[in-house]
Amino acid sequence: MSKKVVIVGGGVAGLSAGIYSAMNGFETEIIEMHTVAGGQCTAWDRKGYRFDYCLHWLVGTSQGAFNEIWKETNVINDDTEIIDHEIHSRILDDQGNEFIIYSNIDQWEKYLIELAPEDKSSIKKMCTDMRKSALMEPFETAPELRNPLDNIKMLPKMLPLLNVIRKYGRMTCGEYFEKLNFKSDKIKNIFFTMYGDSDFSALFFIFMLGWYHQKNAGYIKGGSYPMAHRMVEKFEKLGGKMSYKKKVEKIIVENNVAKGVFLSDGTKIEADYVISAADGYSTIFKMLDGKYVSKEIDFAYKNWKLFTPIVQVSFGINKSIPCETSNVSHICNDKWIGKTKLDKGYSIMNYWFDTTMAPEGKTSIALRFESPWELWEMMDEAAYQAEKLQITKDATALLEKEYPGILEFIEVTDVATPKTDVKYTGVKDGAYEGFFPSKENLMKSLKMQLPKLRNFYMAGQWLYPGGGLPPSAQSGKWVIQLICKKEKQKFVADK
Repeated sequence: MSKKVVIVGGGVAGLSAGIYSAMNGFETEIIEMHTVAGGQCTAWDRKGYRFDYCLHWLVGTSQGAFNEIWKETNVINDDTEIIDHEIHSRILDDQGNEFIIYSNIDQWEKYLIELAPEDKSSIKKMCTDMRKSALMEPFETAPELRNPLDNIKMLPKMLPLLNVIRKYGRMTCGEYFEKLNFKSDKIKNIFFTMYGDSDFSALFFIFMLGWYHQKNAGYIKGGSYPMAHRMVEKFEKLGGKMSYKKKVEKIIVENNVAKGVFLSDGTKIEADYVISAADGYSTIFKMLDGKYVSKEIDFAYKNWKLFTPIVQVSFGINKSIPCETSNVSHICNDKWIGKTKLDKGYSIMNYWFDTTMAPEGKTSIALRFESPWELWEMMDEAAYQAEKLQITKDATALLEKEYPGILEFIEVTDVATPKTDVKYTGVKDGAYEGFFPSKENLMKSLKMQLPKLRNFYMAGQWLYPGGGLPPSAQSGKWVIQLICKKEKQKFVADK
């Protein structure tokens, strides 16, 4: 009889682990608390409009180890349409001054030099660093399975990038910008406002355009929901079982060996291996009662900053609203949406380019802004509903400013808050991508196995500061590689 693997959480990491588990002959069941799979990779339909909460781009749309994972898990197949945007984002301040970030580094360099010729040498230095980041190649195998030869094979191609990591790996964006010594007030204001957070890693900024430059970070037409659905299809086709609307309360451990899970309704599910692709904090400190905590885990959860949650206000517009740039970020210091002061501004994503997001002749638009968890955590139901109404009013006014005259065409509005995210995914403090990437943690990760606990593995973005879909899916693959090694069987991955 094949051994059973139970996976807690049906997000991208859980689905990836499930697919590779079933692919390698294990009886596999995914336990998902929501009515649909996908976790943070999700969208919802309202009166014919689709409002996407996650997918703006996906690293690995054309090549590399991530691309292999997307093909193996059915995220990308022969019918998948990839859209590569020329412009990464357009930034506007309160005075209407425009700043553009192009996806192609060469094009962006030319634009920046025309904008600030006095900073030509600094701009060229920055763009050279960014080009080197395009050399980044993710490993195909889990860290525990690599040998020195694997590292040696990667070394020649990665050598220029390793020098960038050595120089800037312990530097914040602000420190990096200071080192570049920009003279242009416009460039300094934009860079420091957008990326000059006191903790934000310089490497994260330098890596930002590397994948785009290669046309390897495109947008998958259809967005998050069909992406997750294709993974579910692949999993079930391989014989895997999806169990929805079920919540894991405890992980069963006997003599420091994971033996299965208890659900909130009292159901016991036995297993030979347990993988948690759920929220990291809930898994370690609640499902396992904090009994298997390494020094690294303890330090991370006590000291590493989390991503600030977001609020998304979605609009269904009974009109086609074409635009040159799909993503526009607004810098503002004195505006509020509801009780949230827009210290980091807000963004507007116009999905006109994806015809699956709205009925013909109509448009889906999403306005997003950061809103601290402390504002939402203790809010009662009456205050919560009042806040959502105020947010709708304030966000609508900003949308009208962006597209004058749009007000009369708004057909649907929808507000998703940090409490929404916590309700449907269980994520700690609404931190949709886990640990914030700082100079202290960007080059670090947490192990997939917990100390002294056998037959249990962690997967998902809480292992990797910066989070995101690619490392989540990759961790799912790596976990099954480790299980296959323990079972002394060859790991297979078929497209």
